[in-house]
Formats: sequence, structure tokens, C-alpha cells
Amino acid sequence: MGTPTIAGVVRATCAAIWLRLKASVLPHPTSQQWLDIAQGFLERAQFPNCIGALDGQHIRVKKPPNSGSQFYNYKQFFSVVLLALADTNYRFIILDIGSYGSSSNARIFRASRMGRWLQSNQLDVPQPANLPGSTGPPVPYVVVGDEGFALSSHLMRPFPRRGLDAKRRTFNYRLSRARRFGRFSCCQYS
Repeated sequence: MGTPTIAGVVRATCAAIWLRLKASVLPHPTSQQWLDIAQGFLERAQFPNCIGALDGQHIRVKKPPNSGSQFYNYKQFFSVVLLALADTNYRFIILDIGSYGSSSNARIFRASRMGRWLQSNQLDVPQPANLPGSTGPPVPYVVVGDEGFALSSHLMRPFPRRGLDAKRRTFNYRLSRARRFGRFSCCQYS
């Protein structure tokens, strides 16, 4: 068999496996599962109302034929991007795989189903709730990301680093701690 034939068989087999197993391997979380994930972030990172840490990872690939610089990333190699939302046990909750290496995490997130579902409230995220020990207004459940992501009602990012007062430095520290608990690495999944 020739290389194109084998490549086609591998792609078709992987697609069939994914279609058959995706509902059991990576199901959409229910409202209760989001609450359980939030409890994990509260207990482990002391970051309330957090339902996941969002980050991207470049996966090195050979330059696809006729692709120009689409897959060439800022790290000076060709890649596709794995963008994932993870919980405090480093488990994937939602994935987006295969975007061009030249795209930023924020751009990939905006264009992904995950980003669209989160922004349009299609993920069964629980209703806003009071922060622990607070009598203030309810606060939405959020995903935490790095400085590259845009702030939104369901995505928190750190304050810019210049001229921070003590409260903002503390917030950035806690958000960073929540991101570390949810951060994944290709080394962990090899």
C-alpha cells in the first residue's frame, strides 16, 4: 500500500474511533460536574467560582505541503495547537486540537466551539453564586487564562503587571496559582 492510502486509512480510523468514543471519553460537563470542578479550584487553589484553567500547547509537526507559514509559530518551528480547558487534577474538560501554529491562543479560543459555547452560555455553567463568606452580589463562574486572552464575563485574566497595588498583586498571584493547578503539558500525556 502507498503512503497516501495508509494515511487515509489512519485518518478514517481515528475519525471513526473519535465519533464512537467522544461522548464517553470527553462528555460535556453537567451543571453538577462544573460545581465539583469549582469546588476543586476552591480547595486546591483558593480561587472560588473557577470552572477550569485554559491554556494552549504547541505540538511539533513536519511542515505540511503547500502550507506556507500557517503552521510556523513564534517558537520558530512548525506546529498545531492543542487548546484545552483543564481541572485541578490536570484532566481535560474540553479540547480544541489542530489549529495553525501561527495563531495565538486567544484567536483560537474565539474561533473554537469551546469559546463560542462559553460566550453563548451553552455549556450548562451554573448560575452566578456568592463568593464564600460574601454577602455581595452573585459572581459568575469563570475560566482562568493568561494575559493573552481577552477578559469577558466567563474568562478571567491577570491584571497588567505595571503599577499594581497589593490587592491586584494578590489577585494575580491567586489567579496564577489556579492556572498552575489546571496547566497541562505534553510531557504529562506522552
